Amino acid sequence: MPAKAFGGAVVAIGLSAGAVARIRFAVSCLWEVVASIRVLRDPGDHAVHLPWVRRVRPRLVGAGLVGPDAGLLWHLVPAPPAYLVDFLTPPPQGLNPDLATELAALRATPADTVRAHLDLLPGDRTPTVAALYADPPTGLRRLSDEIEAYWQVALAPEWPRLRLLLDAEVAARARRLAEDGAAGLLNDLHRRVRWEGDTLLIAQRHCLAPDVADGSGLVLVPSVFVWPSVLSVSAGDAPQLAYPARGLGTLWERPTGTPEALAAVLGRGRARLLTELTAPVSTTELAQRTGMTAGGVSQHLTALRAAGLVVTHRRGRTMLSARTDLAEALLSAAA
Repeated sequence: MPAKAFGGAVVAIGLSAGAVARIRFAVSCLWEVVASIRVLRDPGDHAVHLPWVRRVRPRLVGAGLVGPDAGLLWHLVPAPPAYLVDFLTPPPQGLNPDLATELAALRATPADTVRAHLDLLPGDRTPTVAALYADPPTGLRRLSDEIEAYWQVALAPEWPRLRLLLDAEVAARARRLAEDGAAGLLNDLHRRVRWEGDTLLIAQRHCLAPDVADGSGLVLVPSVFVWPSVLSVSAGDAPQLAYPARGLGTLWERPTGTPEALAAVLGRGRARLLTELTAPVSTTELAQRTGMTAGGVSQHLTALRAAGLVVTHRRGRTMLSARTDLAEALLSAAA
């Protein structure tokens, strides 16, 4: 697709052959923090996340983390499409995200980098942002504390579910890369992203991205809360592209109940587990959702697998279970 087909501003990032060979995936806690705050600022543009917004906003307001009187974090993350300071999202290192590690990288941001990014913000600085500009080390420590508090209220309770979805996304994209190469992968990420020749085109404002030389590579960051758009960062050692993970449509859904007809055939416990398997999930999370013991869940899953209603596969150290087409047909018929 030609660049002009995107409409609006287009970022062009040249990727050398060496850079293409170094494309990697990473999962990031900080990206989810930043992107989720953008959702809270403009929930109408992120309808898929409204159940989460309704659940967490009152608690965040009560903690002083959201709203006009909130602290530094809230004032550094504007509503889309305004510029988002790049130092908030240092390049994540791999597929096993750790908030403490990412916050340490954030606190280590050079003062000159902090000030250079803040200089790109429009309008007058709020008192908290002005204090960060005047004393970056102290301000970054304060920012780190606020992010930790935000994480505990807004994202930590949901993280196991989010992490499973992100891990599944990485696995699917890795398969696409193996089957179709870098061009097939990049052209399938998002409607605002296109790979043409040796250039990655991103329909996005507020990003001045240099070419990526042989010594660097592009970091692809699947995200839950960046939906429905994409976000790119050119600052630092490697450019980053955060894009929406697939499977978000049912992320916040909760089963409405166990179909009585299905419970009469399978037993209430097994029928309940089938209704909960809207996405691949671990035995531990199923136990937490249903109130069953992990051993009881495991026994039920074994029976459901034997009947061809559930399949289980390994993802790292975790075993994930999912419904089969037969199970979907049974649930539809019993609804």
